[in-house]
Amino acid sequence: MAYILHIETATKNCSVALAKEGQLIAVKEIAETGYTHAEKLHVFIEEVLQEAKITFKDLNAVAVSQGPGSYTGLRIGVSAAKGLCYALSVPLIAIDTLEALARKISVSEGIIIPMIDARRMECYTAVFDSQYNKFKPVEAQVIDGNSFADFNQTIHFAGDGAEKCKAVLNSAQFIYHDDVVYPSASEMCSVAYDKYKKSDTVDVAYFEPFYLKEFMLNTK
Repeated sequence: MAYILHIETATKNCSVALAKEGQLIAVKEIAETGYTHAEKLHVFIEEVLQEAKITFKDLNAVAVSQGPGSYTGLRIGVSAAKGLCYALSVPLIAIDTLEALARKISVSEGIIIPMIDARRMECYTAVFDSQYNKFKPVEAQVIDGNSFADFNQTIHFAGDGAEKCKAVLNSAQFIYHDDVVYPSASEMCSVAYDKYKKSDTVDVAYFEPFYLKEFMLNTK
């Protein structure tokens, strides 16, 4: 019986999910304009455990969204996940944030491009097929009228970065899933369980979030 706790804090959504054998059994999340992850994360962790009527000692692993995304958000999530793994002596599983976002939509054809806002006209993106297999790696891409011109199939956009595309990518080829804004810990469950069964874990001591870009401090 494997209980895995999932933490997703890479965007404005502070999300915690608990799964048993890869099946979601409890989730707590909130997306706010001001990042409140530091205040909400540990409360949500305790709440999902209480809802499932288990304790920290029942956890078999902790999964964390590895990025890309908010520098501060990722630091908070990864720090919490590492602390739990150290205290409980359980493995740490890292999940691609963009894959978690892509899994929020289900399509039968075409490709899925999850997009996380990276300021101005830039987005963190990757490209997945309808089975969530990634065939173009994560990158920071500046969006213009020629973006994704090398694809001729239907493109499904999801995420808070997709809004930037509407003005320049507006043909029938592009479908916008406006109801999918942020990744959620709920979509990490099956991926994390598959990794857990294969012992596909990361080193708790040395694991760092995948920032993709260096942290930039706005001093103005």
